[in-house]
Amino acid sequence: MNSSANTQRIKQFSKQLGFDFCGIAKAERLDDDARRLEQWLKQDMHGNMQYMENYFELRVDPSKLVPGAKSVITLMLNYFPSAKQKEEAPKISKYAFGNDYHEVIRGKLTELIKLIKENIGDVNGRGFVDSAPVLERTWAVKSGLGWVGKNGNLISKQNGSFFFIATLICDLELEYDAPFVKDYCGSCTKCIDECPTDAILPDKVVDGSKCISYFTIELKDALIDESMKGKFDNWMFGCDVCQDVCPWNRFSKATTEQAFTPIPEILNLTTQQWSAMSEEIFKQAFKNSPLKRTKFAGIQRNLKFIQQH
Repeated sequence: MNSSANTQRIKQFSKQLGFDFCGIAKAERLDDDARRLEQWLKQDMHGNMQYMENYFELRVDPSKLVPGAKSVITLMLNYFPSAKQKEEAPKISKYAFGNDYHEVIRGKLTELIKLIKENIGDVNGRGFVDSAPVLERTWAVKSGLGWVGKNGNLISKQNGSFFFIATLICDLELEYDAPFVKDYCGSCTKCIDECPTDAILPDKVVDGSKCISYFTIELKDALIDESMKGKFDNWMFGCDVCQDVCPWNRFSKATTEQAFTPIPEILNLTTQQWSAMSEEIFKQAFKNSPLKRTKFAGIQRNLKFIQQH
């Protein structure tokens, strides 16, 4: 089987499994990213996210994750919801409307590796979705899927930025897509101007320690810093402001992935109903949801904070 036929097959399999885009890049060390990541960490822009400091070499060198790595396959899955939250509902980031994407995508990656092994041969490959030290946006750009916007998100010209990115690193030589070299943000600074906490800096740098998503999801402290008073704009879990104001997201289309169908409570519950919720009900209603990441205590802390300020 030649690399061209194998490439076509893999792209066909990815479509079969419901991925919206599939791009492939040559596996190589990411020297530029290594420098940028080092700077970002030195400036403490990761806040309390200590895990960002770990596995530095693994992040920038795919062969450390998969020995003999030759190709990095990037897959994208649209999560833009067809429904909106009610006006009085505390705001939740759209990526968390349905089932936990880690589980959904992990299942698809396992299936993809299985199809590759069955149809191409004993390929050594590992799939990653957001929980391993992989610089997925860089690989997406290298495989021609879009550019990194000023808000740090990968943007596709056809469909905007409401996508999950997954990566499959393997030791199979394939045909590589041309990298995406243009930046279509131009002089637009909407995401920078509208960010409620001024977390988006020039030069595509996001200060993670100032981001609402960091405070409402990643931060495990019992209290949120008082300096953020009045800046959360009713966001209880995550924040979509920089994506909502991005002109490219006018091209977003509703996802067809059934697993991302919004959980009714997310769309309909008022702040009062959230506050009155018991831990038991929370665990039951959100057992498959990304909301369980911040746990019941985290949700209650966030609610108190947005109600007080």
